[in-house]
Amino acid sequence: MENYAIVETGGKQYLVEPGDVIKVEKLDCEPGDSIKLDKVLFVNEKGKPKVGMPFVDGASVTAQALDQGRLPKKIVFKYKPKVRYRIKKGHRQYFTELKIDSINKD
Repeated sequence: MENYAIVETGGKQYLVEPGDVIKVEKLDCEPGDSIKLDKVLFVNEKGKPKVGMPFVDGASVTAQALDQGRLPKKIVFKYKPKVRYRIKKGHRQYFTELKIDSINKD
C-alpha cells in the first residue's frame, strides 16, 4: 500500500487505493458517471502521509460509478417476554458501487 487515502461519504469512512471497488451509501449518479469525493481525511503518497483537520486541503479521489442496487435484507426483530410483544421488520439498504480511479493530492 504505497498510495492510499481515507475518504468520507454517506457518514462512513473508507480506506481506498486506486483500482479498489467499494460499495457506499447511495449517491445521486448513473452507472458510468465519474464521481469526485472531496472529503478526504488522510492521504499517503509514497510514504509521505498528510492528515487533514478535518479534511486535507486540495485532496480529492476520483471514482467511476459501476452499479446501483440494494443490499440483502436485514431483519429487525423486537421481543419482550411474557407480554406478547413481537415486531418483525425488514430493511434493504440502497448502495452505489464505485471503482477508485485516482487519488489527487494537489
